[in-house]
Amino acid sequence: MSLTVLAVDDEPPALDELVYLLRDDPRVGRVVGAPDALTALRLLEVSPVDAVFLDIRMPGLDGLELARVLTRFASPPTLVFVTAYDDAAVKAFDLEAVDYLLKPLRADRLAEAVRRVAESRGDPTPAVPEEEVAVELGGVTRWVPVSSVRYVEASGDYARLHTAEGSHLLRTPMSALEERWTPLGFVRVHRSYLVSAAHISELRVEPGGGHAVRVGDLVLPVSRRHSRELKDRLLRRDGGQR
Repeated sequence: MSLTVLAVDDEPPALDELVYLLRDDPRVGRVVGAPDALTALRLLEVSPVDAVFLDIRMPGLDGLELARVLTRFASPPTLVFVTAYDDAAVKAFDLEAVDYLLKPLRADRLAEAVRRVAESRGDPTPAVPEEEVAVELGGVTRWVPVSSVRYVEASGDYARLHTAEGSHLLRTPMSALEERWTPLGFVRVHRSYLVSAAHISELRVEPGGGHAVRVGDLVLPVSRRHSRELKDRLLRRDGGQR
């Protein structure tokens, strides 16, 4: 399926970047940009689209108001919000948006949003076999499903994988695992920890304004530089469960 997409943002640099990144995705066939909601509606009267990627805070009709109008279309487009603010996620998903992206945009997050759009339009991505990682225990090599890993802890030049059954030392640097496992749902929360978003049961604010996450029975610290990426990942997870 080749998707037709409308991008809406009142800031020209942000709109240009969004249009450029969408056009670079092989699943997107045509992208049209609009600088405001009224222009977007005029364009949609002429040519329907499969999806609308829209900012929230815009002058005049804002993104949420535009989305409410779009949901009343006979064949409503799939909605994806792209914003610098995380305080409207609940309202966005109440409007049945398939994703909520935080600026600055990351190519991998945008690609995931396009995948969700394609799936919602009846073009599901084929399932891929679950990834496993080889670990050694007492001279025996075992294969551990990546989905069973709750979090990864840096251990010098190596990484220690923690599952519900125990831990395993992996002779792979944390940086390499982060690059490989981020698309699988892992997020860096601290220089010492890489955590599976699926296993996070709680995000808490600590005394002094810092953050921490609960993974199983453990509470792991979240560094300030990683807090935004973590919130973005959790919004993505929770939105997909609606």
